[in-house]
Parts: sequence; C-alpha cells; structure tokens
Amino acid sequence: MARTAPSGEHLSLKGKLSRLADRMRDPEWRRYGFVMASGKLLGLVVVLGMMVLIPVLLTGTSVKADTPAVVQAAAATAPPAATPEPAAAPAPAPAPPVVLAKDIVNPLNTVWTLIAAFLVFAMQVGFVMLEAGFCRSRETVNVLVECVFDTCLCGILFWAIGYAFMFSEGNGFIGYHWFFLKGAPVTYGTTGVAILAHWIFQFAFADTCSTVTSGAMIGRTDFIGDILYSFAVSGFIYPIIGHWAWGPDGFLATMGAAGKFLPSLAMNFHDFAGSTVVHTIGGAVALAGAVVLGPRLGRKFKRDGGGPMTPHDLTIAVCGGLLLWFGWYGFNPGSTLSAMDFEGIGRVAANTTLAACAAGLTAVFFIYFRTKVWDPGSITNGFLAGLVAITCPCYWVSPFGSVMIGAIAGVVVILGVDLLEYLRIDDPIGAVPVHMINGIWGTLSLGLFASGQFSAAGSDPISPDLSTKLTGLFYGGGFKVLAAQAIGSGIITLATLAVSFAVFYALDAKGLLRLSEDGEHDGMDLHEHGISAYPEYVISALASPAGAPTRVPVSGKK
Repeated sequence: MARTAPSGEHLSLKGKLSRLADRMRDPEWRRYGFVMASGKLLGLVVVLGMMVLIPVLLTGTSVKADTPAVVQAAAATAPPAATPEPAAAPAPAPAPPVVLAKDIVNPLNTVWTLIAAFLVFAMQVGFVMLEAGFCRSRETVNVLVECVFDTCLCGILFWAIGYAFMFSEGNGFIGYHWFFLKGAPVTYGTTGVAILAHWIFQFAFADTCSTVTSGAMIGRTDFIGDILYSFAVSGFIYPIIGHWAWGPDGFLATMGAAGKFLPSLAMNFHDFAGSTVVHTIGGAVALAGAVVLGPRLGRKFKRDGGGPMTPHDLTIAVCGGLLLWFGWYGFNPGSTLSAMDFEGIGRVAANTTLAACAAGLTAVFFIYFRTKVWDPGSITNGFLAGLVAITCPCYWVSPFGSVMIGAIAGVVVILGVDLLEYLRIDDPIGAVPVHMINGIWGTLSLGLFASGQFSAAGSDPISPDLSTKLTGLFYGGGFKVLAAQAIGSGIITLATLAVSFAVFYALDAKGLLRLSEDGEHDGMDLHEHGISAYPEYVISALASPAGAPTRVPVSGKK
C-alpha cells in the first residue's frame, strides 16, 4: 500500500520519492500516472501548435519565406550591399515567377467555405425527406432515385460547363473560360478561397436549385423527362442566368456603373445568398413544369369540390424541413466566403434564424384562424418560406428587419398555395409558393429593410467600404435599391419562365415528359423502379387513386 503522511504533516523529498516508488508498483497508480502525463504532454503540444499556426492562419498566407515572391519583396526593400567586383559576370539567372497576392490561398476562408459547402450539400437529405414525406406512398421510391440521380448529374455538369458559364469571365450574359476547370486560377477572385473549395460550395447551390424544381412535379413525370430537364437546369438555365447576377461581369452585377446596363440607376442588383439566383430560378422552373404537366390523376381542386392529396408521412416531411433549416446555416453565413468576417457571419446566422421563426409562427396562426387546425404542413412550409426570403437580404438587414421579412413570408406562402389551388396548378410540396414567390419577396424586401449600416460589397472585415452602404426605403434610402432589386428579380424570373416553358413544351411534344396513364395508375414506384418503398405493408385501396393500385398493372413494365 502506498505511504501517506499523517494529516497536516509534509513529507520530505526522500519520503516523496519513496511514496512514488510504492505507487509505481501499484497497477492502478501506474495507469493513473500515465493518463496524467499523457494529458499534460498533449496539452503542451496543442499550446505550442497554436502558437505556431494561429499567426500563419490569421495572416492568410501559405507562402514560405524562401518563395520567389518573398525573396523578390526582400530584395526590393533591402539596401544595396557593397560587394567586390566579380572576376567574370555569371550568366543571368531566369527571373523567378511572381506570386500575385490574389493567388495566395487563405486557409481560414477556405476551410470555412468547405464547412459551409458540406452543410449546404447536407440539405439534399432534407429535400429528399421533405418531398418523400409530402408525396404519396406510391411515388416515394421515385423521389429517392430522382433526387440522387439529379445530384450526381449536377456534379458532372457543373464541373464540365456550369461553373465556367456562371463564374468565369466572359461578357454580361455568359462566362466562357475554365471549362472542366481547365485554366482556373488558384483562388476565386480576391477572396483567398481555393478555387476547388469555391467550386464545391457553388455545386451545392446548383444542386439545391435543381432539386427545388422536382418538388412541384412529383407523381407524374417520366424518369427520362426528369433526366432531360435536370440536364437543362443544371447545365444551362441555372448557371447562365445565374451569371447575370453573380458572375464577375454579369450585366445585373455591374448594373448602374458607367458604360454598363442602366447607368442612370447608379445601383447594381444584390442577392447575397440566392433568394433570386437559387430559389426564384428553381421555383420558376418548377412552375413551368407543373403547368405543362398538368395535375396528377385524381387530383380535384377546392373550386371543384376537392382538395390537396394527403401526404403519406408527415414525420419524414417535417424532419426534412428541419434538416433544411440546419443546412441553411451553411447556405447564408457561408456566402460570406470569409471566416474573418466574424460580425457578418453572426449577423447573417441570427437574421436567418429570426426570419424562419417569425415565418413559421405567422403561417401556422394564419391557417389556424381559417381552419381551427394547427397544421404541420403549413408551419413547415412557413419557416422554409422565411428562410428563402431572408437569403437575399440577410447580410444587410437588422434583426428587426429579419423578423418583419419572415413574418410577411409566412403569410405570403399560404396565399401562394391558395393562388395555385385556384389556378388548378398541382404542386404537391408547395415548391412554387416557398421558393419562387418568396424568393421574389425576399429580393424585393432588401429595397425596403436594408438598414444602411453595412457595406454594399459584403464581407470585407479588414477595410469595408462603408461609403457604399445599402439603405432601403424604410430607412430613408429612397427607391434606388428597391428599383434595382425589382429590375433584377423581374428579368431573372421572366427569363427563367420563358426558357423553362420552352424546354418543357419541347419534352412534352416528344412524349418524354408525362408518365403514361397506365403507369400513373400502376404507381410510379412499381412502374418506373420495380419496387415499393414499403413492400411489407398492404396499403388500403380506399386511398385509390392517391394510394396503391387496385388492379393488376397493364403497362407491361415490371
């Protein structure tokens, strides 16, 4: 047993060494001592590592002291030294390559952008769950396969042509460099974000836009038609129209400048994280698809004495909506592309949260006063509408403005659902009211609620250009920002609708868009994919035609 000193008595050095020797013979004390020593050593290593890494990360430079750029800079600033005349002049060495400041990768910004990209990509799980929950059980497998296929297709297309069309230099309408990422620079612009990290982040955005489209077309779109319109959206519609607002020389991004589009306006179009570029484009494509397809078989609208078809699993749908909310913390704060902008990131995250909360509350109360029912679908689409609306103005509005934007969005989404019901447009998950209509509202809201406190250029924590603050109508800024937002939103919405209707009518004319009547009666899962999502359950025929088929399939497909 280990020796212990009587209470209040201090051991001598010899006694302490003797006690240590006794304890080291005890297996429990040896294990304890090893853990303590390991912890202290690990803590020391962490502290020393932080002392080395933090200064490097904060400077944002990955150039070593002996790289050509540093050597050139030192040579340029060092005083000339007196050197003896050489016997023979050596052959001049080739000039070392110059490393430009904009080509230096900022580690913190790159890691921040990648984390945000992973969060945005995780939204695909939310979209799959939301669509699968709101659809009928007979088309659940189709939702799963379509969403995964669309993600894979979008990745290849955005690598090959989409990123080049959208983010490379070209003209005001389209980029035409960096196809297959060939010739792309080390970093994206002056952000310090490695170009491939920026590509992954923007691929996740493109995938979101394409997935939004499918929600309004559930239950009656042929899988070949799914593939073809997804090819058009991911490869051409989203990146080319998106270039107008987000490209380095897009005509809406440079609008108001001398020699550019509408120079007299003196204001360019702003969309911080994509209320227009991602959500309005996706929602407009969804609207065109739903109109050309027509409603699902058996769908009766309220004005005809019917109502929406019942979702088959609200648990999955609501959980999917909450996953989307979580992913939005990559969508909006990540769009700063700057881990240095601590205040901006916090403001964007808080504004995103407040808008979603306000929209969910106003939507569910609005429905309750009409139906006396606390509806799960309405509160879910309500907070999603608030998230869509705040995506554009999240950097430039105050928390109060975010609450107001979200509160209005929660009412707008319900009125949007009513409008589609009146127009007999079948949108099973509410993609058009949530994404297109509230994407437009969120874009316009910047012209009303921009608080005039923050730089129009967005994230620049080192030297923000506060001379170009965005100030909306309600904060004394007049109509200039609102006019620019209305022009940009209107152009993108109308252009997207025109191109989308052309694509869908062309597919429909070739018989590639709408599933056959027999196939729809059989159920998309059995007809297109040969399996039910719930094969162990016998689904009641009382739900037909919204439920499972009640007859032997006649299509011949298994």
